[in-house]
Amino acid sequence: MTIAHLETQTTNALDFLQKLFFEISYLIKEVEGLLQHEGFRIGKPSGYGVTSGKSTGLEAVNVESWLSKSFTVFFVASDDCTDYKGQTITDFKDGLKVLFLDIELQGRKTKVPTITAGMLYNIRTKRPDFTKFEQVMNHVFFYYRDKISVSRDSLKYEDSYLAFEGKVHSLPLFAVQSTEDVLQKIVTPMLTEYGNR
Repeated sequence: MTIAHLETQTTNALDFLQKLFFEISYLIKEVEGLLQHEGFRIGKPSGYGVTSGKSTGLEAVNVESWLSKSFTVFFVASDDCTDYKGQTITDFKDGLKVLFLDIELQGRKTKVPTITAGMLYNIRTKRPDFTKFEQVMNHVFFYYRDKISVSRDSLKYEDSYLAFEGKVHSLPLFAVQSTEDVLQKIVTPMLTEYGNR
């Protein structure tokens, strides 16, 4: 294999990943737009972005996380959050429910790019320093995503910081090909679960 061939392969691989990441961002923004019409806002734990499992550590165990393989956002009813310096604040309260969208390109449990969407409820904080839901996104979906117990259409998570339950549905990422797919396969089931709780 020549150096020129390796350079071309590297460029092609990076171009592909960049295009894939753009498509994921467009998908998230499309879900956001559809949910805005229903009175929801995208949560902003640290600004307008996604929670992704990414690392820059040089230790061998961290190198695998240099490339983001999962992206998570949540949506909250507009009445349940406030804005502060470009971030949302969603205080823990009885009956808090949030919608979430998780896109996993490759995980330890699944090798097929998957969308998991649904609703989190029965959200309980166990620590006084955890005061807003935005902290959950970084704590759970960045550090402990493999410890979330998912079975068919439900999930559970509990540790010494917090606990929550959820109703979810999953589908292959590439099964979503149009706006109609986004509405029918992602948004409508999320809103149905939200209304049922």
